[in-house]
Amino acid sequence: MEFDLSWLLLGLPLAFILGWLASRLDLRQIRAENRQAPKAYFKGLNFLLNEQQDKAIDAFIEAVQNDPDTTELHFALGNLFRRRGEYNRAVRVHEHLLSRADLSPSDRERAQHGIAQDFLKAGLLDRAEEALRRLEATPYETESRLALLAIYERSRDWPQAADIARRMQAAGQGDFSARLAHYLCEQAAENASNAQLEAALDLLHEAVATAPQSIRPRIALAQILFRLDRAEDAYQTLLHLAAETPQGLPLAAPLLLEVAAASQHQEDTVALLRQHYQQTPSLDLLDALVTLGAKPAAAAEDGNIPDERSWYVQHLTREPSLVAATKWLAGEKLSQEQYHPAVQKALDHASKPLLRYRCAACGFEARTHFWHCPGCQSWDSYPARRVEEL
Repeated sequence: MEFDLSWLLLGLPLAFILGWLASRLDLRQIRAENRQAPKAYFKGLNFLLNEQQDKAIDAFIEAVQNDPDTTELHFALGNLFRRRGEYNRAVRVHEHLLSRADLSPSDRERAQHGIAQDFLKAGLLDRAEEALRRLEATPYETESRLALLAIYERSRDWPQAADIARRMQAAGQGDFSARLAHYLCEQAAENASNAQLEAALDLLHEAVATAPQSIRPRIALAQILFRLDRAEDAYQTLLHLAAETPQGLPLAAPLLLEVAAASQHQEDTVALLRQHYQQTPSLDLLDALVTLGAKPAAAAEDGNIPDERSWYVQHLTREPSLVAATKWLAGEKLSQEQYHPAVQKALDHASKPLLRYRCAACGFEARTHFWHCPGCQSWDSYPARRVEEL
C-alpha cells in the first residue's frame, strides 16, 4: 500500500495550528491565574490597611486558593487569624506550612515561631513551651527563650526559669543576673516556708554572689539568719546592704530594728539611721528613728530638749509631708481637744494613699512593696520609696 504524501502535507499545517491554539489557551490561563492572585492579594492588603480584617481574610483566603504554594500568603493569613483571636485557624495554617516537604528551612523556622505565638496567645502554655523549645539554634532563639522565661514565671517554675536565665547570660543574650537572683530568692522563700532554712540559706548566698547590687537577696538572707538565731550575722548582712545598696535601707528598716535589738546594736543602728537619713530623708527611716527613741540633733528654739517625735517636725522643715504632719499630730494635744479625733481621722484618710508603693513601669499601686509587679510582671519596678516621696 502506497503512502499518500498529500495527506502528510495537509496534516502538518493542521498539527501546527492545533499546537499553537493549545499553547495560546495555556498561556491565557496562566496569565489569568497570575493576574487573579496578585489582585486578590492587593485587595486583601487594602482591606488590611483600612482595618477591615474580615474582608482582608476573605481576600487572602481567595489568594491562597488561587496559589496554594505561596508561603507569604499563608503567613499573612495566620497572623491575621491570630490578631483576631481565631487561634485554632491560625494553628491550622501554620501546621499546614510545617507539613509541606518543599518548605525552605528559614520558612520552616518562621512557621514554627508562628505556631508558638499562636499557642502563647491562646494560653496553651504546655504546647507553647514545646513549640518554643524547637526554636533553639534558630534566629528566633533569643525571642523564644524570653517567652519561655515568661511562661516559667507565670507558672512559678523557678528552677526552669533560672536555667533559661543562666543559658541566656552565658550566650550573651543580655544581663540576667538580677533576674536570676530573684529566681533564687523565690526558691529560697519556698524552702523557708517548708522549714528548710539551710537550703534557703545556700540559695540566698548564691543570689548575693550572682547580683551583689541587688537589694532583695541581702534582706532575705538577713531574715533567714535571724530565724536561725544568728542575729549578729543578720546585722552584719544589713550593714553590707546599707553600704552596697543604701537605697534599699528603707525597705530593711523594720527588720533592722528587730535585729539590732536582738544583737544589742541599738546605738550603732541609731547612728547608721541618722547618717542615711541626713543623706536621703525617708519616711521609713524617720519612723525607725522615732521607734528607737532617738533624739533629734537640733535643739528646740525655746530651749527645751526635743523628744523623739520632734523628728517629724524637723522632717517638715526639710520637705513638705502630709504623712509626717499626720503622725506628729497624732501625739499632740489641740487647744480644742474635742475636734482632735475628727481632724486626725481626716488626715489619716488623706495620707493613707501616700504611703503606698507605685510601680514605675505601669503605675500599679500597692500597700506592700513588690519585687515582681502583679500588674505588668516587671521585676524591680517598685522604688523603695513611698508615693509621697516620689
